[in-house]
Amino acid sequence: MLNIVLFGPPGAGKGTQSSRLVEKYNLFHLSTGDIFRANIGGGTELGKLAKSFIDKGQLVPDEVTINMLKSEVEKQPNAAGFVFDGFPRTTPQAEALDSFLSSLNSKINGMIALDVPEQELKDRLKKRALDSGRTDDADPKIIENRINVYKNETAPVKDYYEKQSKFHSVNGLGSIDEITMRLFSTVDKL
Repeated sequence: MLNIVLFGPPGAGKGTQSSRLVEKYNLFHLSTGDIFRANIGGGTELGKLAKSFIDKGQLVPDEVTINMLKSEVEKQPNAAGFVFDGFPRTTPQAEALDSFLSSLNSKINGMIALDVPEQELKDRLKKRALDSGRTDDADPKIIENRINVYKNETAPVKDYYEKQSKFHSVNGLGSIDEITMRLFSTVDKL
């Protein structure tokens, strides 16, 4: 089973590149953002709870996120592997994911980070707000907060995977196809 954590700040291109990884390697895409948005759109209790944090640019609490993700993985017993997009976002989430995958006799093969300069992230998020109508991408204060949350709370997850020799950085600038080719080259070495 091939399990990849696709990592990077908001606007790095995780969603776009995840779909290409899914297609090439026959993986199942698990995006916590997509799962939260589906729950928010469906008006579920999880969705209401997640929305209260997302609207402020904060992370949804670990316990809620982990239980939701476990449920999604268990719905795909025949998957060849997973692309975890937007998860784990904290070291406790990474530890919980490792423990959960171990219980399934599996593991994370690698964490691949899309490296993109901050101003480029802000420009991409503004464009995404216009193109997709995502209101969380339209407010500069929320964007700034999301990037700061990433730097302060999520970026330390890199150290967790680096200690396991599973961390890989990929230049996230250039055309979508150029970035994809860099990702494929990295995945093929895992």
